[in-house]
Amino acid sequence: MEIQILQQPDCAIAHITFNASEELVAEAGAMIAMSGHINVSTTLRQGKGGGILGGVKRMLGGESLFLSVFRSPTAGCELFLAPKLLGDIVHYQVSNVGLVVQATSYLASSSNVNIDLGFQGFKSLFSGESIFWLDISGKGDLLLNSFGAIYEIEVAGEYVVDTGHIVAFEKTLNFTIGKPGSSWIGAFLGGEGLVCRFKGKGKLFCQTHNASAFGKLVGSQLPPR
Repeated sequence: MEIQILQQPDCAIAHITFNASEELVAEAGAMIAMSGHINVSTTLRQGKGGGILGGVKRMLGGESLFLSVFRSPTAGCELFLAPKLLGDIVHYQVSNVGLVVQATSYLASSSNVNIDLGFQGFKSLFSGESIFWLDISGKGDLLLNSFGAIYEIEVAGEYVVDTGHIVAFEKTLNFTIGKPGSSWIGAFLGGEGLVCRFKGKGKLFCQTHNASAFGKLVGSQLPPR
């Protein structure tokens, strides 16, 4: 299949052109438009878990219980996908390295890519993020979405990222949660909070905006019920 990312970075759309008999699995509700010949079905299965258990595990990771499967009977059929929030999309080729994806950042993948629930430890909970992340393995195409633009960093050594701006990272990277500077008081007074310190060699994907911080800002401006 051929994948093009259009209208980046603010309102990105994924344009997929299928070969005959190819299929793509996507987050429920991501489809904008498609060719009339494409067959659509709903599944609970994608990855090592599968069935009800696989769906529940995805829900714990922040994703939908169900996934949509788009199958093209002929070559040339088109599909357009977009994330729920305004933002960017990145096309990543899953390999033997594997990828860890934060909740809500999964958009779609080819059928030979596995989606499972990964446990990143209670250090993620203390950072204000989910302790459950999606564990991506197998080989094939993967589409990730973000809130705001996505930028890719080639980590070789150590790199520090605010916890709310992480989209995904390769499994060759390890991370710890800590303060951005030498002082805890300075960190919180400066508004930085907690950060992830990545170590190793691999790719790291970050987003320009923090969905949780945006939600708190907008929520504070809404009138009380």
